[in-house]
Amino acid sequence: MQMMRPLPRAILFDMDDTILAVSGSARVVWTRIAEEFAAALAPLSPAEIVTAIEIQSQRLWSDTAWNREWRVRVAEARRHVVASAFAMLRAAEKTVPAPVVGDLMADRFTLNRDNELSVFPGAHETLDHLKRLGVRLALITNGAAEPQRAKVIRFALAERFDHVQIEGEHGFGKPEERAYTHAMDALGVGPHETWMVGDNLEWEIVAPQRLGIYAIWYDGYATGLPADCPVRPDRIIRSLPELLS
Repeated sequence: MQMMRPLPRAILFDMDDTILAVSGSARVVWTRIAEEFAAALAPLSPAEIVTAIEIQSQRLWSDTAWNREWRVRVAEARRHVVASAFAMLRAAEKTVPAPVVGDLMADRFTLNRDNELSVFPGAHETLDHLKRLGVRLALITNGAAEPQRAKVIRFALAERFDHVQIEGEHGFGKPEERAYTHAMDALGVGPHETWMVGDNLEWEIVAPQRLGIYAIWYDGYATGLPADCPVRPDRIIRSLPELLS
């Protein structure tokens, strides 16, 4: 049973897949796209393609040497992931489609993610209630300046936060230590009076915990922690209104 804590002085929020939702997890979206391209992928099955994409995506985003470079070129990164998935399957002596098919799949994924974005149920209401209670709020999001700022405007987030921090505008992002310390300095708080809320186990749990921040994992798609996951969030929630419990 998770112990409920009094609300802190400040909360740092991730944006994508925490405040903003798509129509399911990345695997769900990739599966839908692979099924749409099934004829072009044959004789490979959509499931084989999706598994390969997931493996290559994990490799790319866990590569700290390249992580920051790709975070501000997400659409290009997705093309790279699919191309790497095709290369992995080819090395296993599988017949893979032409590279253009992979580029089309990656671009479809990017388009779907943008078009299907919405605010998670209760997110706006939770942020507004926290502000009324006097909790200082910061939005910390990785990615390029222009598309991320467009989301902030599109979903009326700027006025709900005391500090908005976009990687492409500041030149640094999660999991770099200064991404969290800069936000806390902007809010005038320290680690032990701050919570971090987000869906990425490395960026929103492990890195903040190193600084003494109380880290809450947002499982908005109800996937559960991965099997044998070594990461231990301080708390797990499946809806943002749970923060007000």
